[in-house]
Amino acid sequence: MIAVADWLRLLENSAWALAIRQSAWLYPFLEIVHITGIVVLVGAAFMFDLRLLGFSKHLPADGLGHHLLTWSVRGLFLIVPSGMLLFITNASTLGHDPVFWTKMALLAAAGGNALFFRRTAPRAGSPAAKTAAVLSLLLWVAVIACGRLLAY
Repeated sequence: MIAVADWLRLLENSAWALAIRQSAWLYPFLEIVHITGIVVLVGAAFMFDLRLLGFSKHLPADGLGHHLLTWSVRGLFLIVPSGMLLFITNASTLGHDPVFWTKMALLAAAGGNALFFRRTAPRAGSPAAKTAAVLSLLLWVAVIACGRLLAY
């Protein structure tokens, strides 16, 4: 069985990782795609969370949620592949970085919160909806903070 450290080195030394690191424009391009995806996903989540907290009450929460969910999914289509490609360029370091794993745990928690909310679908303005919204806002801010900390 291959050790984790060996697997991380294998990723980091892959042709894709080498090409990204050696290109003058590919890594910055991937960062831009990743950040754009984050803006789309988190922006949509924030708008819905704010609606759940009572802002823009003139907008129906169900319709707004359905509309914004499609944008969140589109954001994921940008985030996941670009994030994986960014990861492989520095896999050995990131694979052992507690900030990276904190970010991954926070992402899982944010996703779990969204799935829990979607399955239980509490009414906008209810205590459960407001709790999910506040938790979502806090988790996404923490995910972004961890992402920025990884850059330094």
